[in-house]
Amino acid sequence: MTSAMPPRYKVIEEFLLERIGNGDYPLHHQIPPEEQLARDFSVSRMTANKAITNLVQQGYLIRQAGLGTFVTDRKSESSLHEVMNIAAEVRARGHAYSNRILRSEALAADDEVALRLGLRIGAEVFHSILVHLENGVPIQLEDRFVNPRWVPHYLSSDFSKQTPNEVLVASCPISDVEHVVEAVHADARTAEWLDIAPGAACLSMIRRTWSDEHLISYVRLIHPGERYKLRSSTKHR
Repeated sequence: MTSAMPPRYKVIEEFLLERIGNGDYPLHHQIPPEEQLARDFSVSRMTANKAITNLVQQGYLIRQAGLGTFVTDRKSESSLHEVMNIAAEVRARGHAYSNRILRSEALAADDEVALRLGLRIGAEVFHSILVHLENGVPIQLEDRFVNPRWVPHYLSSDFSKQTPNEVLVASCPISDVEHVVEAVHADARTAEWLDIAPGAACLSMIRRTWSDEHLISYVRLIHPGERYKLRSSTKHR
């Protein structure tokens, strides 16, 4: 039996990915326009456009109106010093944001959560787990615990419309933040949720946020290492 030939747009995608992967098309390089790709591969311009659009959606390419299409850094980027709403970050890059809500529950704080939130062991806390996606690709696993005293309506919030960050900031404006960042390897459950291989390199950030003197939230954010980076900058006066 002979194997089926891949769709023509896939052939163009593979051509472009190969050039990007081997460095022929480095970061910020302008790829050939649709018209040229259509001629080179003897396909319609619509087929060439589909190949380019798919790679834009996957984060390999970026279109710039009036200029062309360029190779871009596929890793998403976030500031380390600011508490940004990930949905706003993704949309600011011109990409589509979505999320998967995996947990939304009240439970008793274990010793670690109690310590992180300054509560007694066994105290009720609100817990949510979400996967945040950019153009359909998981870029962050958010495992969050919230003190219900300060955000009593947290679990009744619709996280498909408002991210947990948006809910918290609307209720308790952030006055102080603590970050702890480390490199980790994905366990089996994390790998499944982020659609990566078990043991893959990830970036983990533990964040605690305060509003006035009140400790509001403790969250662990895990990012696939190949899809995400953190940016830190300091202004000198």
